[in-house]
Parts: sequence; C-alpha cells; structure tokens
Amino acid sequence: MKSSKKRIFVTKQIPEAGLQLLRKKGYDITIRRKKTIITQREILLATKHVDALLCMLTDPVTKKVIGSMRRCRVISIYAVGFNNIDVDAASEKGIAVTNTPGVLTEATADTAFGLLIAAARCFIPGDMMTRKGKFIGWDPMLLLGKPVAGKTIGIIGAGRTGSAMAERAAGFGMKILYYSRTRKPQLERKLKALKTGLNTLLRQSDFVSLHCPLTPKTHHLIGRKELNMMKKSAVFVNTARGEVVDEKALAQALRKNEIFAAGLDVYEREPKIERSLISLPNVVLLPHLGSGTDETREKMAQIAARNIIGVLEGRGKVLRVN
Repeated sequence: MKSSKKRIFVTKQIPEAGLQLLRKKGYDITIRRKKTIITQREILLATKHVDALLCMLTDPVTKKVIGSMRRCRVISIYAVGFNNIDVDAASEKGIAVTNTPGVLTEATADTAFGLLIAAARCFIPGDMMTRKGKFIGWDPMLLLGKPVAGKTIGIIGAGRTGSAMAERAAGFGMKILYYSRTRKPQLERKLKALKTGLNTLLRQSDFVSLHCPLTPKTHHLIGRKELNMMKKSAVFVNTARGEVVDEKALAQALRKNEIFAAGLDVYEREPKIERSLISLPNVVLLPHLGSGTDETREKMAQIAARNIIGVLEGRGKVLRVN
C-alpha cells in the first residue's frame, strides 16, 4: 500500500530548524547528502513523485525536470534568486515557485563591504605573506592599498542589499552614487545618495559594488567596455550574480592593472572560476559566503519550509514568485 504522506525532496542538507518544521507536519523527507551540485538527471529521477521540491540556486530545475513531475505542487528555492528554475514551465503546470527574500540583506551587505575593504587594503596578500614567514618587519612601501573613508562608491542596483551597502558606506563618510531602474527618494534623503547613469557611475567611483538581479538585460552588464571606464585606482565588488560580469574581461583588467583590485563572492560559471583569476594577487575570491551566517541560513531554512507548508496545507504566508 502506498504511503499517504506528502513527499519532499531536498537537494542539499539545510539547517535543522527548517527540516523540523517539515517533520512536524509528518512529511516524508528525502535529503540528498552529496555536497556536489545535483545533475539534471539526478533531480529528474528524484522528483517524479514528490509533492514538493526544496532546491538550491545552482540546481537545474529545467523545463524537462518540471515536465516529468507528476504531482509536485511547490518548488521552494533556498535563495532569493530563482534563475535556475524554469518559472514559466512551472506556472503552466500550476506549480508554485517560492523564494526567501529579505532575510539575506544584512549578511550579504556585510560580505560586500568586507570584500571592499579586504581588496582595497591588500588583506589577502598580507595574510599570505605573514603565514609564509615573509614578513620581515614594517616597511613604508609594503602592500600599499587604497583608502576607503571619504571616497566615492557606486552602487549598481539599489534594492534591499544595495541600500544596505549604501548604509555601510555612509558610516565611512563615503559619497554615494547609485544606478537603478527607479529613483530611491529615501536613499537620497537619508544618505544624500545621487542617482546617475551607469557610465557616469563607473567613471566617477572609487569603488563599484554590484547588487542587481540577473536578467537578460543585466547579463554581462559589466564587460570590457565598462571596465575600461573605471579608474585605474578603482576596486570592483560583486556579491550579486556572477553572470552579470564578463569574468574573462575582469581577469584581463586586473592582470593589466587597469583597475586596482576586485572582491568576488559569485562567479559566472559557479562553482567553476575563471582560471586566470585564481593566480592574481589583486582579487579576493570567496566561496559564495554572502548569506553565510548561522542566523541567516537558519531563517532561510525556516522560510523555505514555511513556503512548502503554506502551499501544501493551503494556509499561511507563501512568498511566491509566479
């Protein structure tokens, strides 16, 4: 006799706080234990008979995968972005697609500002030098970086995280430029931020920080042409989406010292990283740690679980994207 329990497939281990909410409902939960990114074949085989899928940003939830789902009612992504999901295909089948907005904002902004300072002040080369026993004493010319306080920051994408980044920059007395589809009156009033065109922002900023979503219009928004507009002393930070940047062009600009440094937490072909970036001393490379605090990841797990419960039980708040 077939079980009447609702079946949930989770593509990676998530904090227990979210799983507990699902277990309290008596759901039959299967968690993939591998840490590698799931393949389309794996996810296709695992989701044919599930009622809900809890997936990650890197999982290929394609039209083919969705087409093979026989009873799935909700795809809950453990992330804000959902470009890996064919939302149109899900909508056609009446499957809800949900995400976890809002909760990542502060942690991601902290990461972005941390990358900004680390790249500007040569923290990584300094750390490596010290660990390797090459620090032989203070030197007036040792690893000279760029000052942060009082400089100009250009923020591309002034949504939740971009605005939180502006708050942090204001604490350092920075002049704030922003590029956004819509004007942000509160940002302008509170922080004296100035809305500009993209080209103006790139030319005038000492620091450029990316916080825009990935859309067909923002794919490779920052490429060779845009990098050429930036100051040679500029520092570039990306905690948004890797595909917004032409990684090969960025590596070339860093290698030729056409910009001073960069700090990256996301990559164009994640988890693969442009090979030429890895050997460069003027780029800080993080393994997608943007939302990586215990509190944030726990809240994300709870929201992702509640989204599933909300759809399957027909009550409660559901953060749908379709």
